[in-house]
This record gives sequence, structure tokens and C-alpha cells, in this order.
Amino acid sequence: MGRYVQVEPNVKVYVEDIGEGTPVLFLHGWPVNYKMFEYQLNVLPNHGIRTIAMDFRGYGLSDKPSTGYEYDRMADDVRAVIDDLGLTDAILAGFSMGGAIAAHYMARHQGHGVSKLALLSAAAPVFTQRDGYPYGLTPDELNEQIIEPIFTDRAKLLDTFGGMFFAKKHSQPFMQWFHALGMEASSYGTINSAMALRDEDLRGELETIQVPTAIFHGKKDEICPFEFAEEVHKAIPSAEMVVFEESGHGAFYDELEKFNAELIRFIQS
Repeated sequence: MGRYVQVEPNVKVYVEDIGEGTPVLFLHGWPVNYKMFEYQLNVLPNHGIRTIAMDFRGYGLSDKPSTGYEYDRMADDVRAVIDDLGLTDAILAGFSMGGAIAAHYMARHQGHGVSKLALLSAAAPVFTQRDGYPYGLTPDELNEQIIEPIFTDRAKLLDTFGGMFFAKKHSQPFMQWFHALGMEASSYGTINSAMALRDEDLRGELETIQVPTAIFHGKKDEICPFEFAEEVHKAIPSAEMVVFEESGHGAFYDELEKFNAELIRFIQS
């Protein structure tokens, strides 16, 4: 069942909500939308899991305002969805950019309504290099390789980005479908979100996370290198690390059966 949630005046976000049981709220990555979780939405409701996935502002079926793509506002949008749905004991599962926003939500809103956290190939604690953090692209490289090409040929940039997403070879129709998800977003939303990925830094926030946490990450991730997961694990030492040896960034599809089985296990544990 789909519905819209008002997150601020004149801005609504789309939420898909199917199944009954333990609620899980999925937050998608840049630059796609909730449909990336199709192969989880197909399975989890059959295991007594209420499967909820939202489109961030600017993406998919949500409204596409020109502003509000910083992590604070995106986390506040998540809060609005949690409150509107009356969630009090949910698992928050964030992928890539959505993982960073999920982590920020836990700090900014003190984990309101959330009983467990799943960080899936998360773009955390920082997406770009900093002093003392030599992982990922430099801010200048992100500008040159991701942000600037969006202004000239967004379709080509998303095709290149999609080509880095998976470690395994998948069918051409699947890759065309995945590319189309990115094209559903607003161009300015993808630009402003990429700027947030470049600029935001969560290193001082992760240690505030108190709920049971699982870190899912592919060893062959070329977008959020595996060192990201190791840094998150250092900051949340009680977190469970689930490693996908044969996966790139898209562990949710590269090792689909293992991903779903491990996620169901974590939800039900």
C-alpha cells in the first residue's frame, strides 16, 4: 500500500508499506529510490515482517523541492514518516546515503521509534576524505567525477556510476531498470544530495548509537570502500559485522539470498 506523508509545508514524501509484523523502514541510496528494495519487498513480508520503504524528497514518487537535501532535513523527513506511521519499535535499515542518514537520524532524534539499526553499504562515517580519514574520494574528485558531469550528461554519469555498483555481472535488462531508477530523481536533488555526501561528517555521532546494530558491507565495494564499514565498527564496537565477500556496493543483489537471509535473521533475533 502506498501513501504520502507531509514532512513540511508543501512537501510530501512517498511511502510503500506492505505486510504485517515487525516493522522495517528502508532508506534508499543515491541516486535511486525505494524500488531498489524490490527484491526485499518480495520476500520479507512472507516472514512476518512489515516492510516499509520511503522515497527521500527529490527521488522517486516524492515531491521534488529545490532545497532540503542536507542530512538534518532528510533525517527530519524520516522522523515525520516514523511519527505518521506510529512506529515505536522499528528496525531502521539504510543503504549507502540512506545509511548515513539513518545513522544521523539516530543521533539527531535519539533513536526515536527505532529498536535496531541496519547499516547497508553505508556512506558513513564520511563519504569523502578528511584529515585522519583517507578513505573514498577527495572532495575535489567527487566534484569532478560526480557533481560536474550531472550538469552536462546526467544519464551518462548514472550509467558510469551504475557500472561501479555491482561486483557481479547482472543481466542487461536489470541494469537498464536500475539506471532508470536514478533517472526518476530530480537532477537538482541528485546534485544537492551529492554535495551533502561530500560535506557531511558523522564521526562524532556514531558513538551515540545505543540500539543493536548490524553492518552489512561488500568486500569489493568500489563506491563505499570496505574501510568505511571498519571505521563504523570501530565507532560502534558492539555492532555485528556481516561481510559479503563476493559483493560490491550492491550486496543487496550481488548476494541476494545471503543478504535477505542475514537481514531476516537480524530482524528476528
